[in-house]
Amino acid sequence: MTLYERLPKELASYQKMMGQAADTIMDEDVSRYPIFAVHQLELELGILLIQRSDNGAKWSIHASTLEEMVTKKLVQTDRIDDFRRVYKNPREFFCLFVLSDEGAQFIFLPREDDV
Repeated sequence: MTLYERLPKELASYQKMMGQAADTIMDEDVSRYPIFAVHQLELELGILLIQRSDNGAKWSIHASTLEEMVTKKLVQTDRIDDFRRVYKNPREFFCLFVLSDEGAQFIFLPREDDV
């Protein structure tokens, strides 16, 4: 099973909290581009929502933004417009920056806030 197939199941119990965090980021005009860093490493990015070791969680999750990703050079300034073009509606999708043994990748996961 690929990472893209596993993630929806492994993150299902956190979707409501992630949805609230994304909505807060947008509603309080922090950013129009909320991004969730999903990882199993040590990472200094955004605000910690879930710590991997808590309750047997497989992933740590941090709430971040496109602006922070640019500041930390995770998204290059000359790629901002490209990123915005592929970025999906954050009321319908979570933008995940996934760091795993398969490398780093952006994945858009459909929101299911009622999970």
